[in-house]
Amino acid sequence: MSKRLWSIWTTAPAMVGSAMLLVNPALAQTNSVAETLAEVEAIAQNEPTADFATPATNLESPNSELLEQIDSYSNEEFNGSMGADVQGASKFRDVSPGDWAYQALDDLVKRYDCLVGYPNGTFRGNRSLSRYEFAAGLNACLNQIERLIAAATADFMTREDLENIRKLMEQFEAELIALGTRIDNLEARTSFLEDHQFSTTTKLNGEVVFSVAALSGGTVGGNEVDDSVIFGDRVRLNFDTSFTGKDRLRVRLQARALISFASTAGTDMARLGHDGGSSASPNDLSVSDLYYRFPVGDNVRLYVGTSSFDFDDFVSPTNPLFDSSAGGALNRFTRKNPFIYRPIEGSGFGASIGLTDNISLDLAYLTDSSIASNPSPGQGLFNGSYTAGAQLNFSDIGDALDVSFAYQHIYYSSSDVNLTGSTGSSLGKRPFGQTPTSADRFGIQAHWRVTDTISIGGWGGYQSADREIGGGTADLWTWLANIGIVDVGKEGSVLGFMFGMPPRLTRNTVGATDPDTAYIAEIQYRYPVNKNIVITPGVYAIFNPNHNSANDTIFVGAIRTRFKF
Repeated sequence: MSKRLWSIWTTAPAMVGSAMLLVNPALAQTNSVAETLAEVEAIAQNEPTADFATPATNLESPNSELLEQIDSYSNEEFNGSMGADVQGASKFRDVSPGDWAYQALDDLVKRYDCLVGYPNGTFRGNRSLSRYEFAAGLNACLNQIERLIAAATADFMTREDLENIRKLMEQFEAELIALGTRIDNLEARTSFLEDHQFSTTTKLNGEVVFSVAALSGGTVGGNEVDDSVIFGDRVRLNFDTSFTGKDRLRVRLQARALISFASTAGTDMARLGHDGGSSASPNDLSVSDLYYRFPVGDNVRLYVGTSSFDFDDFVSPTNPLFDSSAGGALNRFTRKNPFIYRPIEGSGFGASIGLTDNISLDLAYLTDSSIASNPSPGQGLFNGSYTAGAQLNFSDIGDALDVSFAYQHIYYSSSDVNLTGSTGSSLGKRPFGQTPTSADRFGIQAHWRVTDTISIGGWGGYQSADREIGGGTADLWTWLANIGIVDVGKEGSVLGFMFGMPPRLTRNTVGATDPDTAYIAEIQYRYPVNKNIVITPGVYAIFNPNHNSANDTIFVGAIRTRFKF
């Protein structure tokens, strides 16, 4: 059977049934497959399947224009090409592709060539339809279908074909019933989920981190380092809401109880990458992230935040294997460039601009939340401490290399000076003490996928700091290199090696500098138990802590377990 005739056979009964439904309400019922096949057999034998109702005799006679229209329907001749040379609905001057029934009208004209419109080339689709016009149009289309069936008698479906269809229906009756049951169950489950879903716009995801860590060392700054073992946690719940499908409002709730090793070891260099919380109030719940992002056009995305909004909330640190606090490096310094991704944070706004497929530009202005929300003199969004920065990103260079260049200008108005992001020595953190300080910060970051399993990355950073009261300048430097080997022992695992120099004060015109050079080396193995649980054992060593060779080496071992849901 030709495709065209198969289309006629499958559409003709439906069209006849629809017409009968309009003419005779008594026929408004759903036919079974067997009844539909009976109708097809009747058509094949030129036997009517139902009688049409006789039009009412008390209707007013149509006007001359209507009679002309009816005559044009009745005298329409069969076109053997079945629409091959028919123009379609576009032949009507008052019909356009935007009309709601355009496709249906176009199909009737092209496929059956049974509608010709008015003599003046219009269709007048918005005017009321009389029973005369309906009868004439329906009769023309039915006559056309009968002609098509008669012309294709030789290739039309035979009784043998119908019998084969019946046998197939009986053979697969059980499967059809089972399929219907499965569809019913699926619809029921879908309805249940829709009725019991958390929100139509918000997705909840979270993580829990358990960590066991041990500190061991000799003497730092003339004080003996007490060996200690700690066990703590960090819990995060993220509520991500989208109103358009392209935006996101993030609200993060966090509780943490993992006290820093800084006071025990006598240096910030010993800190874990996910520590925090207070011994006086462990696991206090707080809003640790609150920001909203939305697109402007195709290449620009804007951000605005009021709580813990940070540069790396929308700017990539270009260290994908180790930058995460819960799934990356264990040490605070080895996670990301502290000169760029540990600035003043809290409130502010930013933008990510796509320049090409591989080049983008990130811009940000950030200030402390407590300062931004304070109307007092010297406070507020633009009067207190702030960070203003930009990063130019080059991604997938040669399908293997990512490079970023960053610049920031940072200003500390009071005692919150912290040029190292709590990753270096006390001298580097506050080279001028608590005096208001500004700095220009530069960073370059890179990540190179050498093979499918081996990656090399790292960063370098420089700061030029100025004392705002009384004068004075200082220079600080930092660098790190890392190697990551993925799928070691199990797919998704990562074996990591990191080595670098935490922020070091190399020049200070009004005070002391770091006398020596400290280094931090870390090795870790990240093992995924499954897609929701990851265990990361590792150890890192701090040589010459606080950039002083008189201090003994400090060792920190940790086992971090992350649960995602």
